[in-house]
Amino acid sequence: MIKKQRFERGFTLVEVIIFIVVVGIALVGILLVSQISTKSSADPMLHKQAMALADAILEEILQKEYCDPTSADLLAKPHACATRTAADQEATRDELDDVDDFNGKDKTLFTDWPTSLASYSVAITVTPTTLGSNAIPVKQITVSVTGSGQTLTAMGYRANY
Repeated sequence: MIKKQRFERGFTLVEVIIFIVVVGIALVGILLVSQISTKSSADPMLHKQAMALADAILEEILQKEYCDPTSADLLAKPHACATRTAADQEATRDELDDVDDFNGKDKTLFTDWPTSLASYSVAITVTPTTLGSNAIPVKQITVSVTGSGQTLTAMGYRANY
């Protein structure tokens, strides 16, 4: 009697179960990474919006005069700033003519604020300081934009030139 040797092909039940477990774990890992990246995919847009807003406000402030241009002392001494009084504080955005007028202002100053940016708030501070070894007097302008759980700060300096 001749025995025919049969070669059976296929997988055992243990091999199939191990394959299913390994593929299941890999699939769960891929889905978790996909979920995290989808959830945070809007964050770069919100970050760019907040940064563009801070930059635009800072640019507007930096274009203003170093000192109050309507001051009588400034007209007599062009490189000296007069001491500010309460009467020097302008109220509306159109009246703001020097960087000090923006100190302490917030979102309510901007009447043309887009509704799509309603969730953002702004805080502006202007601080006199000096730069360099020559102690050049400048005003440091800080614009902080808060929204979507983060705060971004843009900072610039305005010198009397």
